[in-house]
Amino acid sequence: MRKIIIITGASSGFGKATAELLASHGHTVYGLSRRGSGCGEGVKEVKADVRNAEGLRAVVAEIVATEGRIDVLVNNAGMGIGGALELATEEEIDLQMGTNFMGCVNMCRAVLPQMRSQRSGKIINLSSIGGVMGLPYQGYYSASKFAIEGFSEALAAEVKGFGISVTLVEPGDFATGFTASRRNSEASLNDPDYGPLFRRSLGLIEKEENGGLKPEVLARRVARIVDSRKPAMRYVVANLEQWASVALKRVIPGRWMVSILRDYYKC
Repeated sequence: MRKIIIITGASSGFGKATAELLASHGHTVYGLSRRGSGCGEGVKEVKADVRNAEGLRAVVAEIVATEGRIDVLVNNAGMGIGGALELATEEEIDLQMGTNFMGCVNMCRAVLPQMRSQRSGKIINLSSIGGVMGLPYQGYYSASKFAIEGFSEALAAEVKGFGISVTLVEPGDFATGFTASRRNSEASLNDPDYGPLFRRSLGLIEKEENGGLKPEVLARRVARIVDSRKPAMRYVVANLEQWASVALKRVIPGRWMVSILRDYYKC
């Protein structure tokens, strides 16, 4: 059945691949992005900033007025800031948390009144394996994704009775434009203590990302969730090593995980 779907961050990476695939399956897909363009063939493009709650409510109201319902929300919009936690500026922290976490919150709050009134809907929130383990020199990115995890768990409990499901998708490393667009802290790069460690870790991070899975892999997973009658709460979408690391994190002592991460990221 044709569904009315909203996808944020739809002009590149996961968002674009997912929007194009779902549109090719016959769904009506609204792709939101700050540019309002480049979302792919068959996608209805909308210019919107997920940090602007009022603007998002207006966009959702217009979609509801046109389509009469909203069946699926895919919260994909996000960005990354690399650097030492200690040296991040307030502006960097606000941008990271405001885009990744509050962007997700703003979109959920915008669509939930309609989904509640129709007593149906799916919310798919893009988290990360960085949302289940704190990644060195990507700490505020991890914090934003940890926040999405907790928010989504609570939301799932609150809205299940209204016929609304909430699902978390936790990607590992993927080859997308995310790597090139990451903002790296100048203070961290130039710091005599953190600088050498950050540069070394950053080289490993970028190598893994650039050699990662293609975004179409995640798009196919999201499409299956859209079609599923009873989707699971979480899906890890990653290579075998990263999938195993998520499973390991759940059973080993925390200090062991810190040691593993320090060794992996050479910090």
